[in-house]
Amino acid sequence: MSAAQAMQATQAATAPLTLLHRASLPTVLQTLHAWADKGWLRRLDSALANHLFALDPTSSPALWVAVACLSHLEGRGHTCLPVTLLCAPGTDTLSLPPEAATDVAALWASLPTDVTAWQQVLASSRLVGIATATGAGTGEGEPDDHLAPLVLSMGAQPLLYLRRYWHDEGDVVRHIHRRVGSPRRVDEAAAAHWLGQFFAPAGAATAPPQTPDWQQCACALALRAGLTVITGGPGTGKTYTAARLLAVLFALSPQPQQLRVALAAPTGKAAARLRQSLAQSLAVLAPSLAGQLDLVALTQRIGPARTLHALLGVRPDSRRFVHNARNPLDVDVLVVDEASMINLEMMAALMRALPAHAQLVLLGDKDQLSSVEAGAVLGDVCRHAHGGHYNADTARYLQSTTGQTMPPAFALPAGQTGAPLAQQTVMLRHSHRFAGAIGQLALAVNAGQAAKVAALLHQAPAGGDLMRLSVTQPRRDEAALLAQLDDLAVAGYAPCLRAMAEGYMPDSPDATVAAGAAPGQKRPTSGEADEPLDLYGQWVRRVLTAFEGFRLLCAVHQGPFGTQGLNQRVQAALAKAGLLQPRGEWFAGRPIMVTRNDAGLGVSNGDVGIVLPGRAGADGSPGLKACFLEGDTLRTVPVGRLAHVETAFAMTVHKSQGSEFGHAVLVLPPHATAMLTRELVYTGITRARQKLTLVEGAPDALVNAVQRQASRHSGLAWRLNAGS
Repeated sequence: MSAAQAMQATQAATAPLTLLHRASLPTVLQTLHAWADKGWLRRLDSALANHLFALDPTSSPALWVAVACLSHLEGRGHTCLPVTLLCAPGTDTLSLPPEAATDVAALWASLPTDVTAWQQVLASSRLVGIATATGAGTGEGEPDDHLAPLVLSMGAQPLLYLRRYWHDEGDVVRHIHRRVGSPRRVDEAAAAHWLGQFFAPAGAATAPPQTPDWQQCACALALRAGLTVITGGPGTGKTYTAARLLAVLFALSPQPQQLRVALAAPTGKAAARLRQSLAQSLAVLAPSLAGQLDLVALTQRIGPARTLHALLGVRPDSRRFVHNARNPLDVDVLVVDEASMINLEMMAALMRALPAHAQLVLLGDKDQLSSVEAGAVLGDVCRHAHGGHYNADTARYLQSTTGQTMPPAFALPAGQTGAPLAQQTVMLRHSHRFAGAIGQLALAVNAGQAAKVAALLHQAPAGGDLMRLSVTQPRRDEAALLAQLDDLAVAGYAPCLRAMAEGYMPDSPDATVAAGAAPGQKRPTSGEADEPLDLYGQWVRRVLTAFEGFRLLCAVHQGPFGTQGLNQRVQAALAKAGLLQPRGEWFAGRPIMVTRNDAGLGVSNGDVGIVLPGRAGADGSPGLKACFLEGDTLRTVPVGRLAHVETAFAMTVHKSQGSEFGHAVLVLPPHATAMLTRELVYTGITRARQKLTLVEGAPDALVNAVQRQASRHSGLAWRLNAGS
């Protein structure tokens, strides 16, 4: 089937059914389609149930309900459906509105009421393959039917999967076990020597106030296996640690100039920050190694960081990648940042594409939001990271290579070996960034301490680094709160838009720009664009850097407190203030976010830039360009070639992952939703570098969100433990 045919088939499957066709369906399917009409389900959810009915009309109607629930949960980020959730009316399972309760109860009255009955219904269908526990390898054997579109896992609890997610999960587990289950030989004396070069001695006064030095431990552990997971909150030094690990790997390699190192992250912004942070950290180390290791030359060989899609090689109109098990990546060491954003399918593809000898280092904050797509891989992998669970052999190795003594709180009882993955997982616990009110708030939110969160918000001084605007405050209704939010946005985006205006003169036909130019000064004409000092590029960088100083972060898309409403309001407020001149869809000063990967243009989903006048053309009139800054790399794309973008004065917290802003404004809507969780607000709070403003559309919105934890249904953690 061609890509065009596949697209037509998908559109046909998700389109509303004709009344004649729908009337011919069993009652259960008619009900599911009616729910899709009301927006309670996605079209895809009812269409998948309809598709499986077409494959096997003899299956129990309960199976079609289970399939619709499974599809709906997949759309919310879950990779499977616990069968126990099917035993009670599915209002919570499906996240349906209150008005659906009566309809849901009526449907569930005709369905099985216990796990055993549901298992029998599922197992009796030829559309379901059964995977039973084996206690080895992946924790499960292959399903008994290799062609069935569904898999029922009979592990610690019965889980229903779409087959591709079951296979992806199994591949991740297999590759993790292979990488952590075959320890590598380490010259411990040499490792101790080089680690001593890059870290302060154990107990030194300059060491951070923690025991042990987890950064040094992470570097040491990474030397002895093909996989290391380093997790920690903002400012705990994940990339600092990765830089020293690379330096140690170069130092211990017999041919460091031949070591192939690759850097990647889920988004272009995160990838650029990873490369920049590593380069800066390695540059600091280089002078102390003069005569021992040419770290500058070795760093230059690393090359640019790439998105995971670019690293693996996207095949147009396909879920497959150029690099896979048959065509692995040409790499010896791969460092991946912002691993919390990696979904299950991408992690499986990455694991398959890595050669067996390569070392994989995953960096990320396990407490941040999980990926937008299905899966919570880092959270599952790091589920027990806080407790350490290091065995005696790991403790001995760390003592030998780092001089660090493992405290009893993080050690297993004598005689216990623990999970191999736990021996390669390190949690960094000391933040070097957050020392004030923002840091205290982030820690309290992450710990679920609602009372402390309320106290910190109440104590926040006016004009400090933490400010709260809420409908609970005197004489502030929703309209007044939105008006104050407008004022915040105008003040926040003014430096960026003024920097843009200082360098561009719209009244001059050959108007050009110059870094730091006074009004009326011109940039060289297009014929001088290749001069060594590119003044146009300097100006664009200045504008984009100023844009990173402020951002509105929303929990939702819809409503006046969502991205859609706020983008319209902010644009109007900036125009009223004379800082913006919106004319049609494209205008100078419009911030945009790319919403779809486009390898031909070199842009990825999530890239954020600003529309600015381009260099003057032959006719003297500059066209508009979308300008993107990733680290030190500036890219421009003519706006006419960008088909999939949205305005980005306000963006969702999800899309902000991997970014930091001088002043972040976290906007919580008036109505509580399942999306307002501890993980979401923690992620939003930790995007702020210097200042955070919390805007609450409902009383105690943040405190209530702290008490609601996100959870994603997955069998990954169980399968990892079952195979250990």
